[in-house]
Amino acid sequence: MRVLSGKKILLGVTAGIAAYKAAFLVRLLVKQGAEVKVVMTPKAKEFVTPLTLSTLSKNEVHSSFTNEDNDNAQWNNHVELALWADLFIIAPATANTLSKMAHGTSDNLLLATYLSAKCPVYFAPAMDLDMYKHPSTKQTFDILKGFGNHIIPAASGELASGLVGQGRMAAPETIISFICSEILKSLPLQGKKVLVTAGPTHELIDPVRFIGNHSSGKMGIAIAEHASSLGADVTLVLGPSSVPVSDKSIDVIDVTTAQQMYDAVHQFYQTTTIAICSAAVADFKPVTALDQKIKKKTGEGLSFDLEPTKDILASLGLQKKHQFLVGFALETENELENSKKKLEKKNLDLIVLNSLRDKGAGFKGDTNKVTFIDKDNKVTPFDVKSKKDVARDILEHIISKIDA
Repeated sequence: MRVLSGKKILLGVTAGIAAYKAAFLVRLLVKQGAEVKVVMTPKAKEFVTPLTLSTLSKNEVHSSFTNEDNDNAQWNNHVELALWADLFIIAPATANTLSKMAHGTSDNLLLATYLSAKCPVYFAPAMDLDMYKHPSTKQTFDILKGFGNHIIPAASGELASGLVGQGRMAAPETIISFICSEILKSLPLQGKKVLVTAGPTHELIDPVRFIGNHSSGKMGIAIAEHASSLGADVTLVLGPSSVPVSDKSIDVIDVTTAQQMYDAVHQFYQTTTIAICSAAVADFKPVTALDQKIKKKTGEGLSFDLEPTKDILASLGLQKKHQFLVGFALETENELENSKKKLEKKNLDLIVLNSLRDKGAGFKGDTNKVTFIDKDNKVTPFDVKSKKDVARDILEHIISKIDA
């Protein structure tokens, strides 16, 4: 997974010779898929230009509370900047700025933003050898770590003074690796394998016609992407869908028919921790798929025999050992009764009920309205939400059960 993909990252740049490395750090963060905004101390602009950082981040760089060149400009709201961020990285972090952070000094925009931040804060010290080893600097580090901040240890090497030792700001690649490693440790699905099915299946009648349904795959793709963001190793078995999967770390297995989906799912099921079957699998298929296109004959109808497809969910329920198994039910009548029967018959841990009668639910749309029914027959209805929010609800429920 790309841990930083989609993250909003605020980069604080202070006045040290290592400030030039901020340009490389911004570039790497953007390549990771993060949205980056930069806030600088006023003196930091003597080491790297705001133009460079704004060009690389594609966002305005902030360094003061107001735009000094425009008397009518709005002030730069440090609270808004702080609350916008998912992560705050201060690199380079000079001894001066770190000391002010530790003691609550707020004499520039960066410090005011830091004091307003509620997100995780990472700082990469950059200073000369004697400064790095000074007892007051160690005390500063201890205070900041006591506040819950994360220190990215300085590297050793030749310093600006000519001395050799610890104090160099960690390389941008090291900073990103450190942060990703720290984030991964805290993710609830780290190390777990999640199998998701999504989309429709197409059962061929002839080379150009098929039996299918209106499923877009949006719900299952949202589940797969959110599971990946929580640290899971995700395999997505996806029927025909035009919806892109933006998380490139997800292993997407493209299939067309119910049989292909059945085979793919069983290939990965034994090593799976969580299986979420949200695909709208066709219940029937033609007994024989013709090799040639059926020609239309004026005035004549068409009939062909159908047979049931293999029940993927039921087969997984029969083989279930350690897996947490989730199914979906799309009902038009007797919704709760039918869903409870399906839950028990197919040996599920959770069933997610959709009703086509609910406004905002069903195929193709960006929203869904669901009801959870767990194996204890506890019924939990939800309001209409975006499919991304429904995915979050589903995975939060699963995590609460497997961690219980």
